[in-house]
Amino acid sequence: MDSQANSLINPDARTGLAGAVPHAAAAAAMPGTGGAGADLGLGGFAERMSGITRMKGNPKLPLIVIGSLALAALVALVLWSRAPDYRVLYSNLSDRDGGAIIAALQQANVPYKFADAGGAILVPSNQVHETRLKLAAMGLPKGGSVGFELMDSQRFGISQFAEQVNYQRALEGELQRTIESINAVRGARVHLAIPKPSVFVREREAPSASVFVDLYPGRVLDDGQVLAITRMVASGVPDMPAKNVTIVDQDGNLLTQPSANAGLDATQLRYVQQVERNTQQRIDAILAPLFGTGNARSQVSADIDFSKVEQTSESYGPNGTPQQAAIRSQQTSASTELQQGNASGVPGALSNTPPQPASAPIVANGAAQPGAPAATPVSDRKDQTTNYEVDKTIRHLEQPVGSVKRLSVAVVVNYQPVADAKGHVTMQPLAADKLAQVEQLVKDAMGYDAKRGDSVNVVNSTFSSEADPLANLPWWRQPDMIQMGMNAAKWLGIAVAAAALYFMFVRPAMRRAFPPPEPARALASPNDPVALDGLPSPERSAAAADADTDVALLGFENERNRYERNLEFARTIARQDPKIVATVVKSWVSDER
Repeated sequence: MDSQANSLINPDARTGLAGAVPHAAAAAAMPGTGGAGADLGLGGFAERMSGITRMKGNPKLPLIVIGSLALAALVALVLWSRAPDYRVLYSNLSDRDGGAIIAALQQANVPYKFADAGGAILVPSNQVHETRLKLAAMGLPKGGSVGFELMDSQRFGISQFAEQVNYQRALEGELQRTIESINAVRGARVHLAIPKPSVFVREREAPSASVFVDLYPGRVLDDGQVLAITRMVASGVPDMPAKNVTIVDQDGNLLTQPSANAGLDATQLRYVQQVERNTQQRIDAILAPLFGTGNARSQVSADIDFSKVEQTSESYGPNGTPQQAAIRSQQTSASTELQQGNASGVPGALSNTPPQPASAPIVANGAAQPGAPAATPVSDRKDQTTNYEVDKTIRHLEQPVGSVKRLSVAVVVNYQPVADAKGHVTMQPLAADKLAQVEQLVKDAMGYDAKRGDSVNVVNSTFSSEADPLANLPWWRQPDMIQMGMNAAKWLGIAVAAAALYFMFVRPAMRRAFPPPEPARALASPNDPVALDGLPSPERSAAAADADTDVALLGFENERNRYERNLEFARTIARQDPKIVATVVKSWVSDER
């Protein structure tokens, strides 16, 4: 019996299960109820452990895990795509307005959430405009600026001072809303200082304004935008000059130019640069066809007058002859006095009577009748006044701002290549007449004006060319070739990494997920004696090849899986035939002695 048991022992099982089979077999072969209970408890635990071990050793487990993760990602993507898109409803609200808006949203069953650490309230994008209209009908938000709608609710009997204050508040609110509509401005505050009107001209004061702008992070206002805000505020308030508007950003930086600044602002500097650049482009464009690109260099310096001058003059010229002068008005007067007869007669009332009309008949030609006394003239006066127009000239001259006072141009022309009879090329200077032509072309291109004091200087000189440091380098050391090699090495490294990942991870995982089919194994008869390796003893020789195949397949498993498999096999043998296991253990104990 001992020899038969020893012959049935699988050598592989004896060596591989040296530590596991004795304990399991001894626990299963112990008589009594205690051994049976231990066998049941150990068997249940072993079954659970063997199930977990088989699950871990399943080659399709990575594929199952990857499929589960992909399915979970797909479900999450579908849920995320069905989630509503939230947009900003209001931002930068006070705590009171924020609480009132949240209460109104909860009452209307509108979903919301917070952003920017609670600084903004977000609602679904398809309900933004509708929610804003509903909240506006409820008078929310109450904070912020108010415009001319403040004048709609004027109370009866309001004082003139209160009415003026409300008007100023409404004007500040309207200007604030307009400034906040600029893209770079997140918020704004406008303060107006409007003095009380006075009937005295000398005591009138111009209003002023101060503007505070809160810009978005990373955004700035350029000079054009600052000037636009200044002009807009100055135009929105009556009698306010643009110089009385002050703009400050959230960092305390003064954005408006001070009135006492005597220098040029950015706009004037750009205008000077534009004049110089345009003049230089005209000169280069006319010289490039003659000497080639790069053989003529020019620089222009412009002196621009930005002062605004207004002049009014009145001049009087000498009058010409009376025939040439224009008569403005003429007045003529004439008077003649005649001598009367002497007084005669007795003094009294009779002698004071007026003289009687002449009784002498008047002849047809107007001459007095012969024998009548003649009247002699005493004085004859004739006056004539003539007024001539005065030769006067009134001239009002206003010079434009930004006129050119003076232009200075410097031109350098390179030597020209000249080939001799043998074909050798040498650089030769230009002739004097050629330089004179170049100078005249430059004057015509720049708009030369001698009265302004313009100056042109043309110099003919050879240009010093720098040697190319890369000319003597071999082709494999050129920067372009080095950059190309670096790009090729980068893509080659990516390809090698991809191939390594495929052969080290992807291909083994695919082989484990899709193993080759196992060969069919002959089934043992239930009446045949069972050995420890699970095969009938008569077919021991025929199953040798299958054992080799099993060993090859087991090579893909780790040592832990093999240990668990052998342990489970030993437990099965102990439950089926405890006598054989006891005999094997007895023989092992005898051999050890």
